[in-house]
Amino acid sequence: MTTIDDVARAAGVSVSTVSYALSGKRPISAATRARVERAVRDLGYRPHAGARALASSRTNVLALMAPLRVDVNVGVIMQFVTGVVTRARDFAHDVLLLTQDDVTGVDRVAAGSMVDALLMMDVEADDPRIPVLRSQRQPAVLIGLPRNPAGLSCVDLDFEAASRTAVAHLAALGHRRVALLGSPRIVLDRHTTYAQRTVRGFEQEAAHLGLEAVFEPCESSHAGAVDALDRVLARLPGVTGLIVHNEVALPGVLATLRERRFDVPRDVSVVAICPQDVALGQPQQLTAVDIPATTIGGVAVEMAMAHLDGDAPAETRLLSPQLTVRATTGPAPA
Repeated sequence: MTTIDDVARAAGVSVSTVSYALSGKRPISAATRARVERAVRDLGYRPHAGARALASSRTNVLALMAPLRVDVNVGVIMQFVTGVVTRARDFAHDVLLLTQDDVTGVDRVAAGSMVDALLMMDVEADDPRIPVLRSQRQPAVLIGLPRNPAGLSCVDLDFEAASRTAVAHLAALGHRRVALLGSPRIVLDRHTTYAQRTVRGFEQEAAHLGLEAVFEPCESSHAGAVDALDRVLARLPGVTGLIVHNEVALPGVLATLRERRFDVPRDVSVVAICPQDVALGQPQQLTAVDIPATTIGGVAVEMAMAHLDGDAPAETRLLSPQLTVRATTGPAPA
């Protein structure tokens, strides 16, 4: 096995110089650093993780808590994970993925000094994991927005503004009766805040613009899409604008509209709140407010590293929504 002594001999420098070149703790001339890096590559040297951690008090590992509950869209969750993993690699960090809905998991990885920082997804208004995060020495970043984020950094799409943007787009096209098909009831009952914020923005913007509006929870299945759409049509006959914030149910909503002989967008305009690949992957490319999952994951890592590298204050960043007009929205029927 190649050792740091082997690298030092190959580069013609001392062991301490190799250590400084790899850790960046002291300035090393460009020529010396190049020799060390060349020797590392040629010899295939890999610093021992335990020794690295002891020397720097860093593990070069981030923990990402992403509970894979039955009601979550795993495809979208993995886009957030991809954003975290890709950006973490830029900072020479690996990612420990925690998928269990288990508060004790937070304490286990933090108290054991397994990770440098913790990132947490699927945030609830009064999330039971938050008091545990506040008690740990490692910095924490939430991908989401709890009721009280004091002392913790948060990043997310501004879901309230996202639904406001969707309502305003439909209103500008002349639609006066609009509906939101949203998250499943179990997600709302758990007080998951992205779902609550979406509903709040929809209802407030519709009231502000004087629109007739209804909201219906939607189970994440084809049957759930049919049932939710039936409830909307019963509650708001003549609805001409639909906003769908449920990636799994979205194909079922579009299929049911076709089966009921609704032409999109001539009879009913549809706006989705979803990642771009979901909007582009439907039979009709959807007008949509993008959920930039990979970008949000990357920003979460940057915020965590800022806390590790200095005394960065806690902050909340809500990304502004971007609506792209495609084939599924048009003027309201005369």
